[in-house]
Amino acid sequence: MTDDNATIDFLFDGPADAAAAIALAHGAGAPMDTPFMAGIAGRLGAAGMRVARFEFPYMALRRVDGRKRGPDRPPVLLDAWRRVTDRLAGPAPLFVGGKSMGGRYASLFAAEPEVRGLAGVIALGYPFHPPGKPERLRTEHLGRLNAPMLIVQGERDSFGTREEVARYDVPDDVRIAWAPDGDHSLQPRKSSGRSTEENLDLAALAITRFVADLVPGFRNF
Repeated sequence: MTDDNATIDFLFDGPADAAAAIALAHGAGAPMDTPFMAGIAGRLGAAGMRVARFEFPYMALRRVDGRKRGPDRPPVLLDAWRRVTDRLAGPAPLFVGGKSMGGRYASLFAAEPEVRGLAGVIALGYPFHPPGKPERLRTEHLGRLNAPMLIVQGERDSFGTREEVARYDVPDDVRIAWAPDGDHSLQPRKSSGRSTEENLDLAALAITRFVADLVPGFRNF
């Protein structure tokens, strides 16, 4: 059992006085300080964004007792987003996002009727469906988002390939940037001729352009 009221700690990247801020959540099975999360946060911070990584209660508790456990119940995950956005509220426009489950619940939070004022939503490897179960789509709420959304997706992501997603009814205000030959962590195969670093660079560039389009005072170079 997790402590729903545990204090949320942040890892920050980028300038404190940035013109745009983003809260980034981890995926279901790995914490906020993985090479993937650190690589994305570092790139966005270097581009001039204030990035705040955080962990949901179940992952934060793993740091205390070392025990692996499954994700918290949906109400707990959504409440964590409420507390995170309350903590980070300030003059800079705030984006919410994350890797896989983190990005999915950022979008679910942004679709809550009472949630207003978010600048945008960003998902890195959106879990359109569980692997091997394309009939179980997780897209219904995307039409109710209270903010624009960007999805950065690997072309061969087992949670939603480029070919699969082309058949989905994705709303016009949900942009998708494709990482060539990328998997669920945007990692390409060696045979593709691309590197993971190149796809992370692509992801960071797509995000900074998305932010620059929505925040007039933000410059990404």
